[in-house]
This record gives sequence, C-alpha cells and structure tokens, in this order.
Amino acid sequence: MPLNKYVRMNLTCTNLSGCMSLKCFTMQMKSFTNGVKDFLKMPDCGYVPSTYRGKNYEETKKAYELIVSPSLKSFYKEPLMIHEGRGQWLWDYRGKRYLDMFGGVATVSVGHSHPKIVAAISEQASKLNHVSSVYMHTHLYEYAEKLIGKFSGKLRVVYLTNSGSEANELAFLMARLYTRNHNIVSLRNGYHGATYGTSASTAMSTWKYPFVTQPSGYLHAVFPDVYKGTWGGSKCRDSIIQVGRRCNCRDEECVASEKYFQEFEELFHFSSSCTCSLAAFVAESIQGIGGAVQYPKYFLQKVYNYVREKGGLCIADEVQTGFGRTGEHFWGFEGHDIKPDIVTLAKGIGNGFPLGAVVTSSEIAKTLNSALHFNTFGGNPLACVVGSTVLDIIEEEGLQQNAQTVGTYLINRFSAFLSEFPNIVGDIRGKGLMIGIELISNSEMKKPLETERMLEIFEDIKNMGVLVGKGGLHANVLRIKPPLCITKEDADFTFAVIKRALKKHEDKYCKQSGT
Repeated sequence: MPLNKYVRMNLTCTNLSGCMSLKCFTMQMKSFTNGVKDFLKMPDCGYVPSTYRGKNYEETKKAYELIVSPSLKSFYKEPLMIHEGRGQWLWDYRGKRYLDMFGGVATVSVGHSHPKIVAAISEQASKLNHVSSVYMHTHLYEYAEKLIGKFSGKLRVVYLTNSGSEANELAFLMARLYTRNHNIVSLRNGYHGATYGTSASTAMSTWKYPFVTQPSGYLHAVFPDVYKGTWGGSKCRDSIIQVGRRCNCRDEECVASEKYFQEFEELFHFSSSCTCSLAAFVAESIQGIGGAVQYPKYFLQKVYNYVREKGGLCIADEVQTGFGRTGEHFWGFEGHDIKPDIVTLAKGIGNGFPLGAVVTSSEIAKTLNSALHFNTFGGNPLACVVGSTVLDIIEEEGLQQNAQTVGTYLINRFSAFLSEFPNIVGDIRGKGLMIGIELISNSEMKKPLETERMLEIFEDIKNMGVLVGKGGLHANVLRIKPPLCITKEDADFTFAVIKRALKKHEDKYCKQSGT
C-alpha cells in the first residue's frame, strides 16, 4: 500500500554555555516544538475501521478494575480500549489510530486480522471446531509435519499446547523424566512463564509473589549482560550496535563470554549438590521481558557443552524470538550456533491465537509414555489451521527477510540516540525486530531512569500514535517487537516519535536542573 515518506528534520542546538542564554534557548525550542508537529506524519494505512458500538469506556474500565482479573495492570494513565486491528495498525474505541510496535508482546507475527487467517478460521470453524485429542484429524498431522520442517537434526516430534508457560512446564517434565534428575537451571533476568513451575524458573523479583514458597529444583545462574555487567565491550554481542567499552576479544574468542561462563560454573560448585542432579538448562535466545538483553558471543555454546557433560538437557525458549523475529534466522537459537534438545514455542506461532508447542526428539518424547498425558485443547483443529497459515504467510510474504531488513534499518536509526541523548539513552540492542532501548538517569553508573520519568516518555510516545512495550527489572527499557510486516516508513515514524519524546524529556529536566 502507498505510504507517505517521513520528512526528517535535523535541529542544530547551540551550546548553552556559549553565546546563547537559557531564556533564548527556551524560546527557540518552543518555536521548534510548534513547528515540528507537521513532520510527525503517520504513514498512510488505506483501511477504514468500523465504528465502535459497544460498552462505554468508563463502564469497561470499571469492570477491569473490579471483576476482570484485577491483578492485570493496564499500560498508561488512561488505559487504551482497543476496538479493531489490521496489519500493523490498531484503532481505539474513538477511532484513533496507533502504530503497533509491540505486537501484543511479540505475539502478532504476521499482522492483526490477516485476511488469510480470518478466512482459515472461518472455514475450519464452519466444519469442525474441536474434538478431543483422543481422536485423529488430518490438520494436526499436516501442521506438525510443516512445523518440523523448520527444524533439523533430531527435533522431529511435536506436542501442541495452549501457551508458552504450558510449553515450558511440559519441557521441564520431559527433561526430568528423561534424565531422572530434578534441577532446572535458568539465567537471572530470564522469564519463562507464570505457572507454578515456570515462575520458579523465572529469575526476576518483580514476578515473585510474597509468602508463596517456590517449588524445589530451580536454580538461577549468572546474568551475562555485556552492557551493565562487569564484563563486555565493543565486540561482545551479536548486534550491529555494541556497547561503548573497549574489549580484548578476538575472532572466535570472547573474554566476556569466558568470564560469565566461569560465574555460571560456580553455581555448580556452591549452589548444587555434589552429584549435581541436573535435568536441564533453559534460556531465551534473547531475554524478552528482561529487556531484549543479548548474551556475549559463544556464551550459550559453552553452557550447552557444560550442561551436557553434567548429564542435563538444553532447552531453547523460543517463545519470543522464534518464527523469524530476529531476521537472520528463523529460530533465535540458530544465531548462537547451538543445537537444543528441546525447543518451546508460543506467541508468534499463532499470531494471537492461543497456541504453543514443544519440539523435541523421539527419544525424549517417549518418556511421557510412563504415565498418562493429555491436553484437552492442544492440537485442536482451529489451532492447527491457524498455526499452519501463519507459517505459510511468513514464507509467502517474506516476513523473516522483512524483519532483517527493516529491523536492521531501525536499529541503525536508533543508534543516533546514543550520541544525541547520552544522558538518557544508555544502550540500543537487538536483532531483527526484537529491539531494546535502555533509558538511564546516570551514564556513568548506568542507573535506570526513574519510574516517573520513564512513564512520562512512555505516555508521550503513545500520545503521538506509537505503542511500544517496557521491560527489564526496573521497567526502564523500551521494547520494540512489532508485527513482522512493518515498513521502513513505519520505522521512520517510530524513530521520529521516540526522538520527539526523548527531546521533550531532555528539555523539561534540563531546564529544571538549570543546565
């Protein structure tokens, strides 16, 4: 569809300590702010949404606060009530349009209400909506075969679930049965779900409830962050943007990787039994909810080798990084040159339809035969048709390549923030369309930006028509994980909006501090 190109405008600021007074600077900035509005032109869409005729906003908001899972926390001071979506676009109940750069938490992979998915659901629902998995239907076999075709080696068996949490729980069970060991090791700052077992493997305090005893058998290892951690420099991660510190890494050798691996190894010296009892190690290819954190090169290779020497299995959590999101590869783990024993999938697998999967070898899968295992909804006809259609669309529309092309373009554009806003933007990282912008209040200490200021920026971005996420332990990382169908024009608009929000923040707090 035709899209208006974003017209870029550069502002050259005079040094405040020079000939320009603060008063003059403020007046000039006010004039600039009034004039720049015309340049934040949202790309054209070409789709007209229907008129909302449902419950009023206040009634719906009250229901959310009282009876619809009150623990759910909506984004924004005035929570959005979304009415319709198409492609990378969302409309609220008033008809205001937003560019969705969060994709329902990296879930909408091929675009909202994709016509092919709508048609597939409609056709299948008119014939067969659900049967128990004790009966056969061809859609399950056809989808499993198509999904397995995206893997190599021994990963030849699929178990379908309803979510990523459920997939990870099943993976943990398989690993324990296969190894006859109990401990599951995960990385600090990682997120693997909100069920009883997966929440224990999640190593972020913000997801831990007080007074609830965690189940035994879960250990948290090192947090290998090359930006905030002790080790890491300008050659350490698989990203076009590196951290500013210099390092002594050479080809095929990363100093930070070795240092963090030594810390990982210490877990088994001090926090595990002498017999180890290691069932599995689980890690995301890029930490998602943790803030798009990338590990140093070769780190996962070292860990996988070590875990297997200890008799454990290796689980790749591809819930957020799978299905071409990282651009270069279809699966995030491929970027680390590792071969997992079990892979867990969800989110983008169904483009928003409740669907998850565990993919493993037949040898590991057979361990579930030692007792009854059943999933009421896993592999139902509707889910299989949706999953199969998603795979078709990714291939037919070249969405993996688009994630690589547009994602690389957007990360390169974001890199300008590091020099333009050095006191606010600490790090830009990511691959493809899984990107993080870490906001700080102290560049030397890398102190997270205060919550109040972070929320101001977050609100401003939304008010200008772009939806992003936030993550990290302190929720100070802007998370960019849009549908894979976004364009360079969308990327330009996103860059312009975030730049405007950062500039507004800088001007406000610069004037308050008198600098």
